[in-house]
Amino acid sequence: GPELEITGYGCEDFFLENDTFLHSWECLGEVIKSGVTQDILCDIGMPVMHRNVAYNCRVICLNGKIIGIRPKFYLANDGNYREMRYFTPWYIDPSKPGFGEIEEYFLPTRVQQLTGQVKVPMGIFAISALDTAVSFETCEELFTPQAPHIQ
Repeated sequence: GPELEITGYGCEDFFLENDTFLHSWECLGEVIKSGVTQDILCDIGMPVMHRNVAYNCRVICLNGKIIGIRPKFYLANDGNYREMRYFTPWYIDPSKPGFGEIEEYFLPTRVQQLTGQVKVPMGIFAISALDTAVSFETCEELFTPQAPHIQ
């Protein structure tokens, strides 16, 4: 799905409200409960609060489970776009190879009850299968000189 598809991209100052994050998880729970993630990898855009910091994320789901959360690390912040007013870019140490550490994200209680998971990985990652590998980029990340797909 598109960037921030649960809330819509234009929430503006509502991204500064904790309820926006809570209701995003409630909506994602409804998507998972509906069964549409059965046997298909779903990439769902929504805001995620991690350690009291707001991130613009992709939540990756499959078979009623959350595979991981992928935060955006290049934010659009020029012209009409002011993502840094609402979100923080995921930190990647440029002195180290790769895309930074994978952290643990503790899911909200309702989502834990729904998926049977307590925590999921959060960071920049790829998913490997028998015959392919998949990773994720969001909008501005495609347009930067050091786009992630280059590495």
